[in-house]
Amino acid sequence: MERVSLNKRAPSLVLDLNIIEMKRSLLKLSTLILALFIIAGATQAQKRDGAKTPKYIFLFIGDGMSQAHISLTEAYLATQKGTIGNEPFSFTKFPITGLATTYSASSYITCSSAAGTAIATGTKTNNGMLGIDPQEKNLKSFTYKLKERGYKIGIMTSVSIDHATPGAFFASSKSRSSYYDIAIQLPTSGFDFFGGGGFVNPDGEDKKQPNIFSLIEKGGYKIAKGIDEMKSVKPNDKVVLVQKDGKGSDLPYAIDREEGDLSLKQIVKAAISHLDNEKGFFIMAEGGKIDWAAHGNDGKTAIMEVLDLGEAVDVAYQFYLQHPDETLIIVTADHDTGGITVGSEKGYVLKLSELEGQKRSMTADKSNEDKYEEMNEKAFIGWTTTSHTGVAVPVYAIGAGSSNFTGRMDNTEISRKIFKSLKLDF
Repeated sequence: MERVSLNKRAPSLVLDLNIIEMKRSLLKLSTLILALFIIAGATQAQKRDGAKTPKYIFLFIGDGMSQAHISLTEAYLATQKGTIGNEPFSFTKFPITGLATTYSASSYITCSSAAGTAIATGTKTNNGMLGIDPQEKNLKSFTYKLKERGYKIGIMTSVSIDHATPGAFFASSKSRSSYYDIAIQLPTSGFDFFGGGGFVNPDGEDKKQPNIFSLIEKGGYKIAKGIDEMKSVKPNDKVVLVQKDGKGSDLPYAIDREEGDLSLKQIVKAAISHLDNEKGFFIMAEGGKIDWAAHGNDGKTAIMEVLDLGEAVDVAYQFYLQHPDETLIIVTADHDTGGITVGSEKGYVLKLSELEGQKRSMTADKSNEDKYEEMNEKAFIGWTTTSHTGVAVPVYAIGAGSSNFTGRMDNTEISRKIFKSLKLDF
């Protein structure tokens, strides 16, 4: 057999080595070009983020919604698609993420009124207090500062308007349970739009006080009962949008919603249409019944409430797409409720398909409550409490000034970061 000498193979070997070296050089060059594009893109994004101060600001608060609720919801969506994983939705696709601590002045585990006060005023207070500090001095929400600067203000929720989270943005009270006292402060706020289920005690606790709807009308507001009545509201009217008569003081759970029921998505859409103006607006919208479902350890209902909040955020996102340089959207929570574990036993098992048979909330279908609890167990959803926990909560953001909301923060910083985005002193 003929042996090939090294000299005869050398030219081919040199050529091969040259080709390999050229490929390596091209790979290095392409990597460098890609890195430069990424840096340029990030720089451009930062410039875009800081190009203008937001004229339109949305703050969504999922009451009781921790990252565990969101992970559970994403796992549920993946299960529906027949896959294993986390299927992102709505605000979980936002480019900016952060983490907010939630403790109150009196406890590591906060209540909604103390957390709402911290977010709305930038000041910690004791559990049970609303819009006042631990020394019982009245605090004022930053919404009043925005109103003084010409912004139109909208406060809305899926529960009652006099509840803790919405109340923190317009009222002060020694007790979050003083619903009537909170409600009568609404017309004195001068804010432009309120929306929700209604009011807990419209005639006071003893049913002998002046009706809150009458006081609101005397204060210069129009009352729209149901989305159809919004059609008769004039652009400059101050308005309170609530459920139709007989529907209760909170909106129904998404899983229980019937045709004609008011939804948070509809309220946010109506608010945007009513508040849109040259000077801008601020909207706070609360998904209040995530908390209620979690208090009841009702997994399917909690998932549907998180998705319902997501649908309301999507309305704001569509507005953002029309005004990308002037809109800021923030989505966060006041605290965690329920201490959900996505997987409750040994063996790395999660079977969320077990929830498919639940068609109503535990609250609405008391006769099947035991059955729904069993579904939670078979789905391997764990609960550690029927109350709140002290874990930090997520912050998602997109739009003008959104880069201020990345990283670790306390809930008292959220209002300050909004003002930083506006390039204003808090």
